[in-house]
Amino acid sequence: MSEQSLPECWGHRGASARFPENTMASFEAAIRDGVDGIESDVHVSKDGVVVMFHDPTLGRTTDFKGVIKECNWYGPDGMEHARTKKEPKQSIPTFAETLALLMKPENLHIHLNVDVKVMNDPVKLFELMHTAISAFPQWEIALAPRILLGLWHPRFIIAAKTILPYCRRSCICHSLWLARTHLWNDVECVSIWYPTLVSSEGKRFYEDAKKSGKKVMVFTVNEPEHMVEMVRYRVDAIITDVPNRYLDLRSALEQNYETVMLRFSSRLFLYTTITFWWPFTFGIQRLAEYFLQRWGGPFEAEVPISINA
Repeated sequence: MSEQSLPECWGHRGASARFPENTMASFEAAIRDGVDGIESDVHVSKDGVVVMFHDPTLGRTTDFKGVIKECNWYGPDGMEHARTKKEPKQSIPTFAETLALLMKPENLHIHLNVDVKVMNDPVKLFELMHTAISAFPQWEIALAPRILLGLWHPRFIIAAKTILPYCRRSCICHSLWLARTHLWNDVECVSIWYPTLVSSEGKRFYEDAKKSGKKVMVFTVNEPEHMVEMVRYRVDAIITDVPNRYLDLRSALEQNYETVMLRFSSRLFLYTTITFWWPFTFGIQRLAEYFLQRWGGPFEAEVPISINA
């Protein structure tokens, strides 16, 4: 099996198993490991700064409290002073700082998968992102093609096409139904919660995606036997908290594919691990649909575009 046919490695919030998630230390560690791309999340502060952060609130991972959209970035009590609970203590990176990391000469091969959290206002977020992206010299060539917008909800599509037309678009999904019915025609990549692939419905979804010319990414794959299963599925990219683990596995596969696959020939875990059981994956898909509509509104809703000149 050729190197090109093995899945790419994308660091989920960087190298988040070893470093505080969504921090420069985590991003830099993933790059040192040798990832092809980094996945991270975005929210917008009260004073209009795009920050790389997963939760809508600060308390789980930092020494600050509050809702990001209700907190200022700048000022004596601003989020710029927040530090992670996990060692080594890190500040919250901004989107602009993350782009600057990608624009270093040694990092021009790294891609960025921006997980667009559904709580955001599409127009406000994408206008701020465009301002940050377009501030870099030769951004149209050197930066924009490396940015992948990960969209959970169809209300972001019109704004993405209008404000960030130069960014590729991906559908992030637990729900295969949502991806097929509301996002399918507007994305060139699907990023799937990987247990949903391990079913007859998931296999059909994968085959249809490949026939449509879409790349298939899977998240968040951390166990070696699960990584090998995704290699069997021939997905295009594996998103993982432990990029060094997958990169070591990929290196071993490149050297002796058959021997490594034989070592992981048992697939008993598909039947003994609850996350692969159909009732569990079905329930997760329905829960995802419920919460996405609770946070983002009905899937049929369109966001009117009013772009600042």
